[in-house]
Amino acid sequence: MATVPELDEAERSRLLADHPEWELAREGKAIIRTFQFGNFSEAWGFMSRVALLADAQDHHPEWFNVYAKVEITLTTHDAGTSGGLSHRDVKLARAIDALV
Repeated sequence: MATVPELDEAERSRLLADHPEWELAREGKAIIRTFQFGNFSEAWGFMSRVALLADAQDHHPEWFNVYAKVEITLTTHDAGTSGGLSHRDVKLARAIDALV
């Protein structure tokens, strides 16, 4: 199976500089961001908008929701030899950031 190229160290640094609300996770193989909304309806609406973006990009986030909190993790499971960050994650993080 062909793999997606992983971001190199400079590209990861640029990603974090351009999107300071995201943090590295999983030993640099993922990024994570927590969003806090006023209520469940706002959180659910945000998740719906993210779902449409993700589906259009064919790159789906891992996420966790409790009431007004949404936690999103981005990683590319077929990047490199064992998963990691790719330009797919950069593109989706940029689109998610534009929603808030």
